Amino acid sequence: MSKDKVDIFDTTLRDGEQVPGCKLGTEQKLVIAERLEQLGVDIIEAGFPISSPGDFKSVSEVAKLVKNVTVCGLTRAVKKDIEVAAEALKHAKRPRIHTGIGTSESHIRHKFNSNKETIIERAVAAVKHAKSFVEDVEFFAEDAGRTDNEFLARICEELIKVGVTVLNIPDTTGYCLPEEYGAKIKYLKENVTGIHKATLSVHCHNDLGLATANSIAGASNGARQIECTINGIGERAGNTSLEEVVMVLRQHPTLNLDTNINSKLLYSTSQLVSREMGMIVQPNKAIVGANAFAHSSGIHQDGVIKHRETYEIIDPADVGVDESTIVLTARSGRAALAYRAKLVGYELTKLQLDEVYKEFLKYADLKKEVVDQDIHEIVEASSITLQNM
Repeated sequence: MSKDKVDIFDTTLRDGEQVPGCKLGTEQKLVIAERLEQLGVDIIEAGFPISSPGDFKSVSEVAKLVKNVTVCGLTRAVKKDIEVAAEALKHAKRPRIHTGIGTSESHIRHKFNSNKETIIERAVAAVKHAKSFVEDVEFFAEDAGRTDNEFLARICEELIKVGVTVLNIPDTTGYCLPEEYGAKIKYLKENVTGIHKATLSVHCHNDLGLATANSIAGASNGARQIECTINGIGERAGNTSLEEVVMVLRQHPTLNLDTNINSKLLYSTSQLVSREMGMIVQPNKAIVGANAFAHSSGIHQDGVIKHRETYEIIDPADVGVDESTIVLTARSGRAALAYRAKLVGYELTKLQLDEVYKEFLKYADLKKEVVDQDIHEIVEASSITLQNM
């Protein structure tokens, strides 16, 4: 049985760039865009063209550069925004305009001082105007996570009538629980007339640490586009992490979903984005963090040395990491010490290992981590002689 494809919409260059201090120049955006195309993303959201001349130029240059990926520009549901985005995207082989407006009660009342009927009218007008420039138009219902489902269904239905191709249902504030968000997508699939004519998309924020879980819940309930960023960067606590959703889908075949992402490029892409944005990847970051395949507990180390799958559900090579790391600390056991000693040239017998291990513990209690040079010193300081090895 073939798996359903989920499109990966990468917004590293737009939503990801909204992190304070992570502004990218056009040349940096082009470097990252080229890598995203190699990685296999389906859509690159290159920027918000009307926001600045620099962003306009970046979207335009990315549109010229990539050949096999849809290039998207963000707009508000404002006529001028849409016209500027269309101009920026005119060289794209596969252009998409991404327009939208807030739909929650909070946004309608406090942000727009408006009402539901007016919001629907503005949304429809925006999609119609965008369709006059490009065929592929995505609409975002901002704060959809806190929007009443019946109203959300109404607005989706009206937009399908005027030719919207993608309906983005963002959990803008990262508020939803996975079962709640999944149920929202399911409701739209079951209650919007003509929903088969548009792709449902999920765009989740990580304010409560649920962005990846919510995105998977959305996909499990019928969404076929996930909007995400490399390393999960983005506004406030960040966006859904591209590498996480890709590997969740790949590691859980029962979901019957997959992407076109070349997962072997995930780690190097993570490092590229980290360098260009000057934003360090936290060591415990899933999939691409420095500690994602590192083991320091003696029990875990022994298990991994005997059989990698004991404590690793992903082969490091599948995401572009050379190998697992056995980190020597005071919590490490004899198996880990023997393993690391062998890597630096010492084949220890059981009796020799017992002697070396006593000395190792003295070092380990004084240091956070015992490195290769320390191993040489530990062996030399132990009571055994090198000639017996």
